[in-house]
Amino acid sequence: MNNYEKEEWVPKTELGRLVKDGVITDIDEIFGKGLPIMELGIVDTLLPDLEEEVMDVNLVQRMHKSGRKVNFRVIVAVGNKNGYIGLGQGKAKEVGPAIRKAVDNAKYNIIKVRRGCGDWGCVCGKPHTVPFKVSGKTGSVRVTLMPAPSGVGLAIGDVGKTIMNLAGIKDVWSQTSGQTQTTVNFANAIFNALKQLSHVKAQEIDLKNLGVISSD
Repeated sequence: MNNYEKEEWVPKTELGRLVKDGVITDIDEIFGKGLPIMELGIVDTLLPDLEEEVMDVNLVQRMHKSGRKVNFRVIVAVGNKNGYIGLGQGKAKEVGPAIRKAVDNAKYNIIKVRRGCGDWGCVCGKPHTVPFKVSGKTGSVRVTLMPAPSGVGLAIGDVGKTIMNLAGIKDVWSQTSGQTQTTVNFANAIFNALKQLSHVKAQEIDLKNLGVISSD
């Protein structure tokens, strides 16, 4: 892993070269133009303070003509605790490589999370919660996130707490249904809900009133 981290990044795409040369210095510029991120170096350069959390490690077995194949499946979340979060999975015969693959996958899936002060009972104006109600679904699991006043904390399961912390959300109400003990589905449902925050259309003045940092 150390060798991986120290390896010199040589960009292979035009976007990568623009980032490496310092022409693009803000990942929001990439998100705003809807450009695909195809190199990990882009994320590592523009979001150097990402933290990693292993959400789940499972043994996955399948039968093959040559015998039983056993792999580790790992789910990892990455975030900078300030509005950016990614979720990824990785499979390998050993835990270490599986985690590395999951981390890389999470970085490719990085998103910007809208945060604000959307609860009617809170007037702090700081971006500490989700600005409006959103839902996400994966498999049988459905998660609804709702704005909460400052000081409530994260009223959600442990998997949700980890993802919210990495995204920089300090307060939230939630409703869940389905097999929430299935970590992979629960985590993905939460991630899908956070994605919806950027898909909700709203006027700039309304976003400002909700304390949203940016409308992009």
